[in-house]
Amino acid sequence: MGNTKKGMELFIYIAVAYGITFLMGLLMWYGSRNNLDLSIFPNAQMFYPAAGVMTAVLCTRKKDALIPKGFYILFLSVTVILAVLAVLSVLKPYEMVQVGNGYVLPLWLWVLQLLLIGSGIAGWIILLATKKEKRRAYGLCWNNSATSWFCVFLFLALYMFWTLLAVWSSGEWAVMGSIMTNPTTWIQIAALPVNFFILYTAFFGEEYGWRYYLQPLLQKRFGARGGVLLLGVVWGIWHLPVDLFYYTQDSQLLMVLAQQVTCITLGIFFAYTYMKTDNIWVPVALHFLNNNLIPIISNNYTSSVLENQTMTWNELLVSAVVNGLIFGVFLFAKPFRRAAQE
Repeated sequence: MGNTKKGMELFIYIAVAYGITFLMGLLMWYGSRNNLDLSIFPNAQMFYPAAGVMTAVLCTRKKDALIPKGFYILFLSVTVILAVLAVLSVLKPYEMVQVGNGYVLPLWLWVLQLLLIGSGIAGWIILLATKKEKRRAYGLCWNNSATSWFCVFLFLALYMFWTLLAVWSSGEWAVMGSIMTNPTTWIQIAALPVNFFILYTAFFGEEYGWRYYLQPLLQKRFGARGGVLLLGVVWGIWHLPVDLFYYTQDSQLLMVLAQQVTCITLGIFFAYTYMKTDNIWVPVALHFLNNNLIPIISNNYTSSVLENQTMTWNELLVSAVVNGLIFGVFLFAKPFRRAAQE
């Protein structure tokens, strides 16, 4: 009976996390063919992995009194609304709203921003009101504070090193100098902690599905290292709709391969921090930093900073080498060695 229940949980998780993602991919294909704004789709997609976990838990563990139902129900409700907004952004693409002094924004994008902010604040309130034993039972506690903060600062140091290597390989030192002397850069950096506490839900949506739920399952079946490598591959595959229809319009194969490089190597480091801390909020914070440092170091603060990218084979090769050296080497770190011996 136990194996049957676990099998049903996994089936529900996959159906939500992957099924909805690829169904939405059909709408993204339609939207890309008609030059529509698809920016809501990546935001909504980030919620599906955690929604898969929560749906599976609520369906298969109905008698478990430790389920943090308040937080789960909030998160699932937001996920449904985001999916509806994504559909509406394609079916009713030209609905606009004036949000300031003559500033016009697509209605669905405006609703998205309000929803993310409101749900982020509501989520913290519900979590703080939830008993600690419930949060602990479902991986929602902040654990091992000193080690957790060490992992966050280690990631920042590695990310800065990665950035310097990227600048060195491209020779764009003058561009980096102008970015670092721009006051806006430092304002955006200072705002990161505040933005995280408001906009964490999307990054939690991915990490609760990948690191909290799927990583232990794959490691149990394929080993500490093999499970994490496989997780990187399936995480990359999950990105296919945004890779093909949002991130690029002319470098699809390169983008898919680059996504695999990123998900495998960065996934190794995220897995390392989760194994070291048993704190899901660490990879959530790292995922947030990884995504939100991109507009800062690229000096592009528009919503389309990740959209319509162009990539070359040389850039892909450099990315594979650099990411492998900086993040991939953590596959041989102590948490993996210890887990492999158990």
